[in-house]
Amino acid sequence: GSSVRTFTPFRFAVEPADVLSVRGAAVVLNCSALCDAPPRIEWKKDGTFLNLASDDRRQLLPDGALLINGVVHSKHNKPDEGYYQCVATVDSLGTIVSRTAKLTVAGK
Repeated sequence: GSSVRTFTPFRFAVEPADVLSVRGAAVVLNCSALCDAPPRIEWKKDGTFLNLASDDRRQLLPDGALLINGVVHSKHNKPDEGYYQCVATVDSLGTIVSRTAKLTVAGK
């Protein structure tokens, strides 16, 4: 018998959207990927992976969304403002990267 390689769907169900926030607010950037195998979700900010394990303000939610607690924003310190991407990986299939979502923090 011939082995037929079936296509496994692996795509984003939800991608992050641009967000306008205010200082001190909590922000959720949504992301979820669909696949037979559960994907590993990671987040990039300005092209660099976030180390969420050692981050007390940012956390990965069970559905893959990124929660930023208490947005920090001052004249010289804008660690949360920037461009975010959700990265989903299934080891046997590969990695997909979401659209880029911009987080803007409004001034007073």
